[in-house]
Amino acid sequence: MACSMEEAIVLYPSPQIGHLASMVELGRLILKHQPSCSVIIFIANFPFNTGSTSAYLSHVSATTSSIVFHHLPDVPFAPNWSSAFLEELAFEIPRLQNANVLQALKNIGLKSRIKAVVLDFFCNAAFEVSSLELGLPTYFFFTSGVSDLTLPLHFPTLDKMLPDNLKDHKAALEIPGIPPIYTSDLPETTRHRTDKVYRATMQLAVQMTEASGIIVNTFEALEPRAMKAITDGLCTPNAPTPTLYCVGPLVANSNIHGYNGSVNGSVRYDNECCLRWLDLQPSGSVVFLCFGSQGSFKDDQLKEMAVALENSGHRFLWVVRNRASERDLNAILPEGFLERTEERGLVVESWAPQGAILNHGSVGGFVTHCGWNSLLEALLAGVPMVAWPLYAEQRLNKAFMVEEMRVALPLAESEDRFVYAAELEKRVREMMESESKGGMVIRERVVAFRDAAKAAVKENGSSHIALAKLLQSWN
Repeated sequence: MACSMEEAIVLYPSPQIGHLASMVELGRLILKHQPSCSVIIFIANFPFNTGSTSAYLSHVSATTSSIVFHHLPDVPFAPNWSSAFLEELAFEIPRLQNANVLQALKNIGLKSRIKAVVLDFFCNAAFEVSSLELGLPTYFFFTSGVSDLTLPLHFPTLDKMLPDNLKDHKAALEIPGIPPIYTSDLPETTRHRTDKVYRATMQLAVQMTEASGIIVNTFEALEPRAMKAITDGLCTPNAPTPTLYCVGPLVANSNIHGYNGSVNGSVRYDNECCLRWLDLQPSGSVVFLCFGSQGSFKDDQLKEMAVALENSGHRFLWVVRNRASERDLNAILPEGFLERTEERGLVVESWAPQGAILNHGSVGGFVTHCGWNSLLEALLAGVPMVAWPLYAEQRLNKAFMVEEMRVALPLAESEDRFVYAAELEKRVREMMESESKGGMVIRERVVAFRDAAKAAVKENGSSHIALAKLLQSWN
């Protein structure tokens, strides 16, 4: 699997921290098996919060010399973007970057043989440059699971079957390999034919079937039904069947693939107090609540969550990173809540080291926004979940986690997606209390998947074999 110093792999992630970290992990995995290669990662700046990436990039640069970050020039874009258009902008900026990507690839090609270009699905516009114009072997890296992948692959079929907007379709969608899905669970931007993200998804579907392959951050035992549906051609009945390489789980801060150290290494956290506090709690006693870099709640929802946690009687570590309101948290939560729960609860108002927390022995359950990286982190730690999706593809992930994988308990929501205290309290109790039948099932399932994930990346495991085939295709 060795390659010469004149050979390079180019990775082009979307700069949101969840996408970026997964792509870096892929680069590190490639270097583990082809240490003489160079991995060049394109970085494009986005005009919205992509998470804490600067310190992360600096640390990776300082500790992994074979990974080189190439920062693309900024591109002009319409100044009237709002948070409602983040997904649209995530597709649009890579399109505006195509001229810069073309020049960067040509410059790299003067010094190295580019063995492959790997694109994040948000960066699909670069397919026109890397594959169609330069003729380079081009792959897509899908940062979510194979179950999520069935949707864009099947999108052209849905487009023909359902002539109206998806939002007007009330019956469940039957997509091969996954449970029936209602259009209300789809990302908002894919429900309207005139939406730019709808059209970008249609283009992505075609490009993925024309690409050299799709690399997916999952492992076969986690999603066998979806994987079989894709490889059997059921999701792409009128197009070539794409080649899948399921090489996961790829998770920052995890040494599951056996390389030394962690991505974040010696970076210090402002919230190391979280881990010190957990050290004082009994084994498996703490409910961890964390909702990603973009997850936010209105004041009335935060208050309802506090009531649920207090009434549950369980210990909790609650990360309130973003709030819709600028009011002081003490003024939002029920009067006296922090004082009454100070012996068994900790509320953190900024960032917390999620991976380290999930792997702490005191944590017994996780209330999550259903981001794919969070799901994988919880599975690797063997921690059961309560699913509370907030945006993007998270409602789809919830369906897979609850109905297909059975590693999470669902939360019932009102029509305006409000979760009442009694519902959250019920699910926290069900997840944490040993006599609960529902909690017992998901606890057993996450432990089984934890063991399956470790087996997948070992020699002759499914992910190890898939990686070997991928690397062989580059020779």
